[in-house]
Amino acid sequence: MRENVKTLKFKFYSMTDIIKTSSRSITELYFNEHFDELRQRVFHILSFLSLITFFTFYNVKLLVKILESPVANIQFFQLSPGEYFVSTLIISFYAGVLFSTPLLLSQTLFFFRPALTKNEKNIIVGLLISSIVLFVFGLLFSYFLLIPAALNFFIFYGSEVIEPFWSFTQYFNFVSTLFFSTGLVFQVPIIQIILSLSRIVDPIKMLNYWRPMILFSTILGAVLTPSADPITQLLLSSALFLLYFLGSITSINLVKKEVI
Repeated sequence: MRENVKTLKFKFYSMTDIIKTSSRSITELYFNEHFDELRQRVFHILSFLSLITFFTFYNVKLLVKILESPVANIQFFQLSPGEYFVSTLIISFYAGVLFSTPLLLSQTLFFFRPALTKNEKNIIVGLLISSIVLFVFGLLFSYFLLIPAALNFFIFYGSEVIEPFWSFTQYFNFVSTLFFSTGLVFQVPIIQIILSLSRIVDPIKMLNYWRPMILFSTILGAVLTPSADPITQLLLSSALFLLYFLGSITSINLVKKEVI
């Protein structure tokens, strides 16, 4: 009879164990919620990117004409079958990434918004908007000034001895490199503001370093431009120096106002 009797065992938990268990479950719950939110936001971004890329590829001829418009009387050709098709795929993807960037930045901000203070939110929103605006200005600067200046220089340089026939793929690589380089250069004020507000660099010292910045702008302009013509390098170097000066003045004003 005694062998069939089951003994009941009771386990007593202390208050510390209860707190640890509850905090662990809450942490797991928060992690799952954040992971689900992150997955949804990534899905929205990728869906929008795919949609824009498909729409751009459907109207890619319009983009090709826009890219070819800085030069006139130039005959483009493809060196191999499918070269133009691959180029249009790349153009469509780049355009999709470009137009999806505001959504990517906004979704990233919304994801980290609960962990930010109101002042930090205002600063980040201002920096994101300024970064997008400066990047667009960089593209416009490259499209209306840099690209025509560089291409007209090369056309004029060899106009008396050769007839220009350009590969569209090489032309697109040249143009996209200028777009990307100029877009990065126009982000210099944003980098300066971040360094100043983070107290990493004194903005007054940045402004005092304007003489070495002239040399640095010249070197960086020569490195970032895909061509060797002096006109493009001079334009990009001048833009970089002016942006550095603008970023220094803006950083000084923001630090004086103590926005953080």
